[in-house]
Amino acid sequence: MPRIKAFQALRPVPELAVKVASVPYDVVNRDEAAELAAGNPLSFLHVVRPDIDFPREKNPYDPEIYAKGAANFQKLMSDGVLQRDPANCVYAYRQIMQGHAQVGIVCCCHIDDYEHNLILKHEKTRKSKEDDRTHHVLALNANAGPVFLTYRDVEHISVMVAAVTKTAPLYDFVAVDGVQHTVWRIADAQPFVESLSAVPHFYIADGHHRAASAWRAGNELRRRASGGTGDEECNWFLSVLFPSNQLRILAYNRVLREMNGHTVSDLLEKLDALGELAPTESPVPDAPGSFCFLIDNRWWKLTIPPDHLFINDPINSLDVAILERLVLHPIFGIEDVRTDPRIDFVGGIRGTAELERLCIPGTWSVGISMYPTTLEQLMSVSDAGEIMPPKSTWFEPKLRSGLLVHTLE
Repeated sequence: MPRIKAFQALRPVPELAVKVASVPYDVVNRDEAAELAAGNPLSFLHVVRPDIDFPREKNPYDPEIYAKGAANFQKLMSDGVLQRDPANCVYAYRQIMQGHAQVGIVCCCHIDDYEHNLILKHEKTRKSKEDDRTHHVLALNANAGPVFLTYRDVEHISVMVAAVTKTAPLYDFVAVDGVQHTVWRIADAQPFVESLSAVPHFYIADGHHRAASAWRAGNELRRRASGGTGDEECNWFLSVLFPSNQLRILAYNRVLREMNGHTVSDLLEKLDALGELAPTESPVPDAPGSFCFLIDNRWWKLTIPPDHLFINDPINSLDVAILERLVLHPIFGIEDVRTDPRIDFVGGIRGTAELERLCIPGTWSVGISMYPTTLEQLMSVSDAGEIMPPKSTWFEPKLRSGLLVHTLE
């Protein structure tokens, strides 16, 4: 079973938490990050996206970038913006978005449990992104952002968490995107450590590259130190553990640049052959196996009947896999969705309005609105040791960086 531990968090003084807290490094591009941090030198984006402090043409992987992130981090500490918690604690972290609440426990997990698959993955990582975050962790000597983990709900843990949320919080603010973030400090960490350490597996919901880089950086620091016990801080990485029944996955939609030589009528005929195709006023599928296509400025709903060959297959029964197998490859000629420039992905709260913006009368030809993958599907794939098809899941709301930081010594 995976281990967890309490830690001495580095965290902002309460009155500055709203200025420090930032979106994760990987949900915004350079220009979006610069705009969010404009006029706010305390924003943790200056730590997790230090490229915003350089001209746009600067190579984001230049060693100077990582050194600047470390310098910005040190300045927040030397100026007293970030202070060390006096004792090892765990924390409850609640997010409320559009009336939906989820509460997780912030703690540290062990890199060996990641390596030995007690913390299960569902996504392939890219070496370039791993390299980037590994350099970042080593430059800061800290985990600047948490890995988003989930587990199958345990009732007594949820009861303990609910009791904590009735006490006075450490932080409570609403971010510019309307999401409320509330954090409670739990000084008596042991009951949570014991209960969560009895959970058979944790699952990475979001943050595969952060987890991989934490593992790589931890192993590098162990190698440099040599002779350690395996319990030093570099062996642990910052995590938030949420019960799966509180989480929701949003649709990860697709957009296609062209129709692979098909006319509109030909394309509709090919889709109709796959199941039941009809015009629709709603651009959002209402059930698994349903897809909404934006073609020639009009929405169509396609319902594909289940294939009994794959109904119990954790991968091939997924809507994203069905779309690839029956539509993207044979009709649009897309062999690899990871590399083909004719396809792009629209995640999360951008929703179908973004598909319409791109396709009416934009430069893209076909929008595809998906039914969201479920948490149970994600965990079934992870349990089977399989990898989800690319761009299968989009979690909202995103965890804030900078509220609780784990240093590696």
